[in-house]
Amino acid sequence: MVGAGGWIDAAGARLDEGAALDRLATARIALLGERHDRVEDHLWQARVIAGLAARRRPVVVGFEMFPRHARPALDAWVAGGLDRERFLEAARWREVWGMDPDLYMPIFELCRAEGIAMRGLNVDRPLVSLIGRDGWEALPEAERGWLSPARPASPAYRRAIFDLTGGVRPDRKAQSPEDPAFDRFARAQGVWDRAFACGIAGILGETPEALAVGVIGRGHLERRLGVVEQLDDLGVGPALVALPDGPAGAGDLVIEN
Repeated sequence: MVGAGGWIDAAGARLDEGAALDRLATARIALLGERHDRVEDHLWQARVIAGLAARRRPVVVGFEMFPRHARPALDAWVAGGLDRERFLEAARWREVWGMDPDLYMPIFELCRAEGIAMRGLNVDRPLVSLIGRDGWEALPEAERGWLSPARPASPAYRRAIFDLTGGVRPDRKAQSPEDPAFDRFARAQGVWDRAFACGIAGILGETPEALAVGVIGRGHLERRLGVVEQLDDLGVGPALVALPDGPAGAGDLVIEN
């Protein structure tokens, strides 16, 4: 089971799960990282969301796995109006995300059973590619009501995502995080991070009293980079990060196996 070894906070202190959930529940935003293909990460996320919902209501969960325009499908799922297959089809799961939905169904079923609202945080990949190639000035007018230009990636984040994507290798044009050849990738990553941050800000704008929970890949969250930097730029918080099975210092709260 994920978390059998307990929780560790950023200062290295060990916590039991109850104390960790108590701490997460005090934030406006709780960001739960994951490795997309690990079933144990998703079971852990479902358990944490259940624990947070038992401590505080309302809880609204935003997902990297769904685009913003999937909201009608998400609302219908939580309300019990769609079965599994119709829900996945209406949310364009196989087109947008494509991973085995069984990995995520424990979270989706929890939200449905507990009446926990679900929101999509993502943008369509063509928009990410457009901004990555042409810059933020290429952002279509139709998207400017909710998505704003990202704060440029910090040197620490450029290093982190450069290393995460393989670092220096013979077949790579960019040979360092600072290389201009890496700008396009860094801008594209910034689109996702900003979209997730704007989506979370939108949850709090709509429901100010809510605990906004983000279900997001851990590469966007580690060491409070990526999404947290964009939330800080938006002036939205406080946000706490929890990561399954990571080194001390990788987030505010880390599960240790």
